[in-house]
Amino acid sequence: MPDAPPALPPAFLDALRAALGPRGLLTDPADIAPHLSDWRGLYRGRSPCVLRPSGTAELAEAVRLCAAAGVALVPQGGNTSMVGGATPDEGGAQLVLSLARMNRIRDLDPVDMTMTAEAGVVLKAAQEAAAEAGCLFPLSLGAEGTATIGGVLSTNAGGNTTVRYGNARELMLGLEVVLPDGRVWNGLRRLRKDNTGYALRHLFVGAEGTLGVIAAAVLRLFPRPRETEVAFCAVADEDAALALFRRFRDRDEGAVRAFEYMSGTGVEFALRHIEGCTLPLAARAGHYALVDLASSRPDAGLRALLEAVLEEALAAGEVLDAAIAESEAQRSALWRIREEHPEAQRREGASVKNDVSVPVSKVPEMIRRCSDTLRALIPGSRPVPFGHIGDGNIHMNLQQPEGMDPVAFLARSHDIMEAVNAVVRDLGGSFSAEHGVGRLKTDMMEGWRGGAELDLMRRIKAAVDPAGLMNPGKVLP
Repeated sequence: MPDAPPALPPAFLDALRAALGPRGLLTDPADIAPHLSDWRGLYRGRSPCVLRPSGTAELAEAVRLCAAAGVALVPQGGNTSMVGGATPDEGGAQLVLSLARMNRIRDLDPVDMTMTAEAGVVLKAAQEAAAEAGCLFPLSLGAEGTATIGGVLSTNAGGNTTVRYGNARELMLGLEVVLPDGRVWNGLRRLRKDNTGYALRHLFVGAEGTLGVIAAAVLRLFPRPRETEVAFCAVADEDAALALFRRFRDRDEGAVRAFEYMSGTGVEFALRHIEGCTLPLAARAGHYALVDLASSRPDAGLRALLEAVLEEALAAGEVLDAAIAESEAQRSALWRIREEHPEAQRREGASVKNDVSVPVSKVPEMIRRCSDTLRALIPGSRPVPFGHIGDGNIHMNLQQPEGMDPVAFLARSHDIMEAVNAVVRDLGGSFSAEHGVGRLKTDMMEGWRGGAELDLMRRIKAAVDPAGLMNPGKVLP
């Protein structure tokens, strides 16, 4: 049995309990346990308690008490981090700060096209609230039923619609943040133009909770789509997938809501392991693309656009076959093949995940070079590249060889990530596209962001959080 976490002083616990109320402090090990491990199971930490404030005032007081006591905090939203960014360490002295109870949508204005949401609002709930008001909150990702607004902003999440709407940063107008000393910075401004000094809000987006705790945000909304079209295509190869994207982009860039690449291996895993996943085409292929078009105009003519571009691509040999959704159920079924890739890989066995990005023009070369490198590194291993080819972000994952011991395969994780990163660096890319750095990739920061860039990050951290109490051990090496 592991040692129990260090006991907190009774007076400190009493102060937290008084600040947060009976529902705001978890001390029972059974209640704490779900907060101690990450979604991928890479890390399992320890903590003596979980703080659960119900509003900004309670959050600020809890942070103030912890700052005065010199106690470190690990902010946690939906706990869907892919890089261990919301998991406490094994020492047992860090407190988990759950934002789950701060889940109110404070305001929604369809004229300003803004929503003010607290950090604990689940992404799916934000999408539904926008839809009820006749609007669209476009951020969309596989974990949207669990991930929270605070979490997606703290990690600058990307997702499926980045090619059209940008990452989380581009969807944020203002923030309310509790600083490391417990003070509240209220930057909840709904302004499109506010050129007044430093844009402080952008410090906290993508900082993964290392500079302060996002309490609430003003989010941008958009007109809801009135016409959509989705197609699932078998394509000749990676170059053909990119060529197809270019055809749609050049014809009507504003119509492309998402454009996803999938390898034949990844689709095969989904068909094998995910109940209800079926291939909508007559024959299997080595490469696939998912095209999602949307417009707020009811007479946008997206079906004609889709069919015209696919006809051109078929004639050019880029597209081998295609299926067009005829209903919302069919659209969901086509998207499910793509969205279930992570779960299908989990059921297939051990896999090492690489969330990387390169210039869009370099995606085909990156996929081929990485796949060849990984097969040579571990014979029999199965590359499973998939993701957002339209914005240059591919999840260059590697599945264990059939029959190989999963533990032995995962022991090669560092070698696998280094092999992928070497190709990505050569192509001018990034080792952290949309998942962040968290705890998993801190050792890479010196080599990729060293010198003046990393020095500036450390100076900002030291200035804002001089005691180093906000999510220690994350992002910075």
